[in-house]
Amino acid sequence: MVKQPDKMHLLGYFVLSVIINSLGNALTVSINLGSALWTAASVNLAQTTPVSLSWWLFLSGAIVILTNIIILHHFQTKRIIGNLIFMVPFASLVGIFAHFLVRWGITSLPLSLRVFLDCLGVVLIAVAISLYQRVNWMLHPVDDLMQIIRFRFFKGNSTVAQLVTFTPPLIVIFVIFGLTHHLYAINIGTVFALLFQGTLVGLADQIIFPSLKHQNIANMSQVE
Repeated sequence: MVKQPDKMHLLGYFVLSVIINSLGNALTVSINLGSALWTAASVNLAQTTPVSLSWWLFLSGAIVILTNIIILHHFQTKRIIGNLIFMVPFASLVGIFAHFLVRWGITSLPLSLRVFLDCLGVVLIAVAISLYQRVNWMLHPVDDLMQIIRFRFFKGNSTVAQLVTFTPPLIVIFVIFGLTHHLYAINIGTVFALLFQGTLVGLADQIIFPSLKHQNIANMSQVE
């Protein structure tokens, strides 16, 4: 029988995942070689409407939370509060890490090294998603959506679930491009995340702290 991790171990995994995720996002933000799909969609919406980027990021998060409720068929106050709480330290740490990375001259590095570090940022994000999805205490709304889809419809397949989760922002980006013929915040990091992030999450499940199994997913594993 596999021994379940106690709360202190889960707390350690969770804190580590938030730090890794923040560092990964800070790398992609400071290097500026492509934003994540949901962020890129918000950037494109902000560029083509009077609504600010901050509001689009908030609105997209709210829409995803509502989508999660619809998929699960019930309202979970604890889950929603967790989604909202997660974003506070996460956003703060991303800003802190990005500030120091820029001060250390990361934007002045050769292009080849910046591309490598941008892709490394995506890898770190995938590792972090793997960790806090397995802990399953508090998740970013988008990563919560991916986890719900992953176990409710695709038998734990992270690659397919991630691609499905990326579909809404891709549609937004394509529609805006069709209307304006301009794209913003799309680059090598965006493409790398689209192609590999889901697979990397699945690999991290197997090789990064493999003794840590997914917690509390029974209510997501069957379609009602």
